[in-house]
Amino acid sequence: MVTGRPAPRRRGEPLVVPALSVLMVLLLAAGWLMSARLVDGVPALAVASGRTAASFLAISVIAVLRPRSWPDVRKGFGRPGGFLLLAFLGFFAYYSGTLLGIGRIGASRVGLIVSLLPCVTFVIGIVAFGERGTVRKVCGTLLAVAAACGYAVADGSGGEGATGGGTLLAGALLALGGTFTYALYGYVYRQRMADISPLAALPAITGAGAVMLGLTTALFVPMGGVTAADWGGVALLGAGLTAPVFLISHELILRKGPLFTSAVALVVPFLIRLGEWALGWAGPPGPIVLVLIVACSAGVWLTVGGSRRARPPADGPGTTDDTGPEAGIPLERKTS
Repeated sequence: MVTGRPAPRRRGEPLVVPALSVLMVLLLAAGWLMSARLVDGVPALAVASGRTAASFLAISVIAVLRPRSWPDVRKGFGRPGGFLLLAFLGFFAYYSGTLLGIGRIGASRVGLIVSLLPCVTFVIGIVAFGERGTVRKVCGTLLAVAAACGYAVADGSGGEGATGGGTLLAGALLALGGTFTYALYGYVYRQRMADISPLAALPAITGAGAVMLGLTTALFVPMGGVTAADWGGVALLGAGLTAPVFLISHELILRKGPLFTSAVALVVPFLIRLGEWALGWAGPPGPIVLVLIVACSAGVWLTVGGSRRARPPADGPGTTDDTGPEAGIPLERKTS
């Protein structure tokens, strides 16, 4: 019987979400910086396909070593419509757009565009999924996005050189398109795969994404000049950075929802900027940029802080989560 009371928390559970959030943003920033270096010498689609394939292998090995996950892995592969759609949105479209964008406008600008993900997620949630916003959430998102836009004006070029207007527009549109598809991916994932763990769902999704990207790369991308060291870097990016981010971000989507997950990731472009400075790729950020970093962090806190834990949904079709950060989003429970 559903009582409407919050589910009991296990000892240490309140620390799980903050720890996962910090680890995710650090891994994301490192992945963006490494992607920027790789795209300098390797075609963007080759980086996308290679990192996705390496992530698929790493996640599959972990799943194989955990026999308890095998029934859910089979359940994930048994939903071809779901995992093919998720592979297209979250891997093929997202990585194609963002990595092609990095090749044109650099990691700092692309990271800035991806930082608008909470705003895009919020709009999609209201328009397509009936999400109800709060004043705090709206104000926090607006503050964070305004700080990100101010950052673009104050320090948007980062360490990259001047970019022509046409190239800048093309790169921005590619990155924005990838950001839109990934925002949609968060909601679709929560609907189609919410009843199985990320470790069980991701082998099917990443495998399909690797096939889509690999076929596109083989058909349309010249691979001459790519060295074994380049492929080693791509493999390290996929298995060492991207695969853990996949597992953590999907766990956060299930625990707190796609808006929370994308809002936490809003600090990543600023970590990228600081990383470029630390690595000597760009000069130090000025005082205005530091103020904008603080303002963006405050916006993220307003957006994601103080949320109540969602009540367990009642059985039956059309059930929605009417509390917490994803109020109003249908929570479909699929069966095998």
